[in-house]
Amino acid sequence: MKTDTDNSADSDSSNFIHNMIAEDVANGKHQGLVATRFPPEPNGYLHIGHAKSICLNFGMAKEFGGWTNLRFDDTNPDKESEEYMSAIKRDVEWLGFSWKSLCYASDYFDQLYDFAVALVKKGAAYVDSLSADEIREYRGTLKAPGKDSPYRNRTVDENLNLLEGMKNGDFDEGEHVLRLKIDMASSNINLRDPAIYRIKKTHHYRTGDKWNIYPLYDYTHCLSDAIEGITHSLCTLEFEDHRPLYNWVLEQTQPAGRPEQTEFGPLNLEYTVLSKRRLIQLVQSGVVDGWDDPRLPTISGLRRRGFTPASLIEFCKRIGVTKSAAVIEMQVLENTIREELNESAPRRMAVLDPLKVVITDWPTDHVQALEVANHPNQPEAGNRTINFTRELYIERSDFEEVPPPKFKRLVPDGEVRLRSGYVIKCDEIIKDADGNIVELHCSHDADTLGKKPEGRKVKGVVHWVSASDSVQASVRIYDRLFNRENPMAEEDFMDALNPDSLSIFEHAQVEPNLASASPETRFQFERQGYFVADLDTSEAHPVFNRVVALRDTWAK
Repeated sequence: MKTDTDNSADSDSSNFIHNMIAEDVANGKHQGLVATRFPPEPNGYLHIGHAKSICLNFGMAKEFGGWTNLRFDDTNPDKESEEYMSAIKRDVEWLGFSWKSLCYASDYFDQLYDFAVALVKKGAAYVDSLSADEIREYRGTLKAPGKDSPYRNRTVDENLNLLEGMKNGDFDEGEHVLRLKIDMASSNINLRDPAIYRIKKTHHYRTGDKWNIYPLYDYTHCLSDAIEGITHSLCTLEFEDHRPLYNWVLEQTQPAGRPEQTEFGPLNLEYTVLSKRRLIQLVQSGVVDGWDDPRLPTISGLRRRGFTPASLIEFCKRIGVTKSAAVIEMQVLENTIREELNESAPRRMAVLDPLKVVITDWPTDHVQALEVANHPNQPEAGNRTINFTRELYIERSDFEEVPPPKFKRLVPDGEVRLRSGYVIKCDEIIKDADGNIVELHCSHDADTLGKKPEGRKVKGVVHWVSASDSVQASVRIYDRLFNRENPMAEEDFMDALNPDSLSIFEHAQVEPNLASASPETRFQFERQGYFVADLDTSEAHPVFNRVVALRDTWAK
């Protein structure tokens, strides 16, 4: 398992991109330089799929002594915000990566417009006045070619005048678009005269009201790569059919840099959705509590859930880089953090649903301090003290008045060992007027501290906390947000929501030392799972999120 500071990419020979770049460097291509970029659109938070791209782009450049730019594709001001940009920068830095330059597509708006004018002058672009519906109709289908727009043969002067008017705000939105003049009969539908500028009279957070037209992604992306000197433009597989357009624009404009686009398989993960549009829907509908809800696959959500940078980087390493899309089982992700925390997380005891136990043969005011290891396999982690007192709490589910078969915990007249403590026997059940169990009266075997009882075998072991010095806390048990492997296969993906994705225990009792746990401090709650102190935690009101169960409870 990597440490938090080891953010290198997987250089295994099965990584075809690694092999390609290694060959380029060996052959002196791009003068041996490796320059990559991570180009998110700031219209939402990053998710685990973006983490794969981050690890690949930053990792490859670092391994080969190059650099990576973080570039915001901020060409659609209707959906973009500074909140999203701040979150993206925070997530990339949290993963442990550093960019050479922080760039924005809007940095290049003047250059992009100049390239567009040059394309019009050479007859490679024209202003089209068809409506959006008409453009779709003229475009054709995957089986049928498109047909030329009646405006395709406008003169250069007419196109330049219309483009200038679009830029100056002389026309309404949707009245005109600027299109490339490529081939309406191409088998690649992306080459059928794609639009590269549309009228959008929207205030831009960086350029203000200067622009009434904004460039589209396919046009902006390749030229931004070239302007920045990117050598290897690494994209997910859905851009494979766009690569001829990427190359066509560069050939026609002939910028100084000539980056090359290479596609890799995107990440798909069971029991979740990685569509930004669907994630926005979940957030805006209130199904989840914001972008950092621990049930979401966003990097911010996974961080709040308790995942570490090392665990996410290790996950990206394990799934590898392939040329095809693959669906990854959720347990692959969960196992990375489970394995890490099994080695690193200190042990504590917490009772989520407390049932009081009174040790009737224990003196009322007597407190016995027990020394307990913080980690069973790490003596260097030291010990902590827990107090054994007359009144304790155990988990309500660790007692059954009428036990099912093979129940190995506490039962009437039965014995159980308290973890790191004594063997106790249930002598009496105390109920309220409604017949609900309110407490158990038990006796203890004074000769069983750290020793087996004589003449009998006690199989069950339960965790506990002292009633007098434990601290009340809120504990949130998070599970998968969807109960179907592929939520998007449903007619409405919301139908696949897991109604039990969050359970909250408001009256949990935890060891007193947990009250001072700082946010993002992780523990194993014995027999319960791995937990992290939430951002909401305070000494007055500790709050913990379950990161993952002790073992995979969803195994097929």
